[in-house]
Amino acid sequence: MIDEPEVRAFAEQFRAFLKAIEESVPAPEPTRLHQRVTDHLGGDPTEQPVTTEGFAAYDLANVQAAMDAYLAGDGVSVDLIGLVGSGRDHHNLADLMNNARKQAQFDIGTVDYTTVTVGVGRERACVSFGLYLISDGDKRLAVLMRLSNYRGGALETLIEVMGGGAEGGQTFLHRIREEIIRHHICRGQVLSFEPWEYGAGMGPLRFHERPSVEAADVVLPAGTLEAVHRQILGVAEHRERLLAAGHHLKRGVVLYGPPGTGKTHTVRHLIGAQREATVIVLTGLGVQYIREACNLARVLPPALIVLEDVDLVAEERTTSYSNPLLFQLLNEMDGVAGDADIAFLLTTNRLDLVEPALAQRPGRVDLVVEVPLPDAPGRRRLLSLYGVSAHLEADEVESVVTKTEGTTGSFFAELSRRAELLAATAGDALVGMKHVTAALDELARSREAAASSGRPQSPPAASTPYV
Repeated sequence: MIDEPEVRAFAEQFRAFLKAIEESVPAPEPTRLHQRVTDHLGGDPTEQPVTTEGFAAYDLANVQAAMDAYLAGDGVSVDLIGLVGSGRDHHNLADLMNNARKQAQFDIGTVDYTTVTVGVGRERACVSFGLYLISDGDKRLAVLMRLSNYRGGALETLIEVMGGGAEGGQTFLHRIREEIIRHHICRGQVLSFEPWEYGAGMGPLRFHERPSVEAADVVLPAGTLEAVHRQILGVAEHRERLLAAGHHLKRGVVLYGPPGTGKTHTVRHLIGAQREATVIVLTGLGVQYIREACNLARVLPPALIVLEDVDLVAEERTTSYSNPLLFQLLNEMDGVAGDADIAFLLTTNRLDLVEPALAQRPGRVDLVVEVPLPDAPGRRRLLSLYGVSAHLEADEVESVVTKTEGTTGSFFAELSRRAELLAATAGDALVGMKHVTAALDELARSREAAASSGRPQSPPAASTPYV
C-alpha cells in the first residue's frame, strides 16, 4: 500500500532537485539578433505585442513600394537586416524573438530578395525575408516583411510589426495600406488573372501591352461603335458632370454575336482608347478571380473589367444547376459604388444562355450590343483592312464580297494570310485574284470537311492574341 505522505515528500525533494539543476546552468547569452532588436526598441522584444497583416502573394511588389515610400519620409531612418536559422519560415516574429533570447537557433544574416515582374519588360527586387528596424521620430519599430506560408495554405505577403504597442502596429499598417493604394504597380496597366500560380508576374497576375486598334479598323454596323463609345468612354470623359447631376458612373456593356465577328477586336479597341484606365481581363479559367479583379478595380479607378465568354460563368439559372461564380459576379457588380468609375465589358457567343438577372438588369448591364456577321459594306471594308483588295480590280472586289456572304470578320484575316501564302509559294510578287480565289476554295473545302464530320463548325478565327 502506497504511503501518500512519503510520495508527497519525494515529489517535493525531486522538484527541489530539478530547480537546483536549472539554477546551476548559466543563463544563455542573448544572440546578436535579440540584442540588436532590444537595443533598437529600448526593451526586451519578447515583451512586445505583435500586429500582423497578410496580403496576397502578388501584392509583394505593392507592399515593397509602400514600404519604400514610408521609409523615404522626413525623419525616417532604417536598418534592414536578415535572419538565418533552420525553420525560420515556420515561426512568427514573436517566436523568432523568443527563440533568439533563449537559444542561438536564429541570428542576424543576409536579407532575402526575390525579383517580381511589375509590368511588361519591367521587374523589381523585393524583400522576401527581412527585418526592418525603423526609427520614425521618437517611434521605434521592428517590422518583419516576408513572402511566406508559415500559417499554412497559400503563399502570402506578410508584415509583422513590433514596437509602439498594438496601437503603434495598427497605425503603421494603416499607413502601409494607404501607400499601397498611392503607389500601386497595377495602376493604369493592362493585366489579366491567369489560372496558374506563377507566370509573367507574381501569383496569378500577368501584364500585357496595351493594344492599339483604331476606330476606323473596327467594322460594325453604323452607329454601333458610337453607342459603345458613349457608354464606356463617354461616361469616363464626363464623369464630373454626371456625378454633379446625381448619376452613377458604374456601367456594364454586353457584346454578343457569333464567334469571329469582331467582339474581341472591339474590346481591344476600347482597351487602347482608355489610356489611363486600369484594365483587368478575365478569360477561360481566369474567371475564378472575379472577386480579386473587382477588388483591384475598386482600388484603382478608372478601371475596365473585361469578362470574355460570360455565358460560361453567368449561364441562366435552372432548378437543377446554379454556378457559384454567377452569384459572385452579381454580388461584385452590385457592390461597386455608384460613384466609382468602373466599367464591365462582357462578351458572349450565346446571349440566350446568359442569366437575365445580369443581361436584362440596368445597373448591372446598361447596354446590350449585337456584333453581327458583316454586311456587304462591312465585308468590303474588311477586304481593304486586311489588304486583300489592294491589287484587285473593282469588279473582282465585288465578286469576293458576294462570295464571302455569311462569313465572319476573322474569316478575312485568314483569307488574307492564305492568299499571301499561295502567292509566295507560287513565286508571285503580288497577291492577285487567282490567289484569292484559290484561298476561298481551300477555305470552302475545309468548311465542307468540318461539316461532313458532323461537328459544329464556325469560320476560321484570326490568330490574334487577346491582349
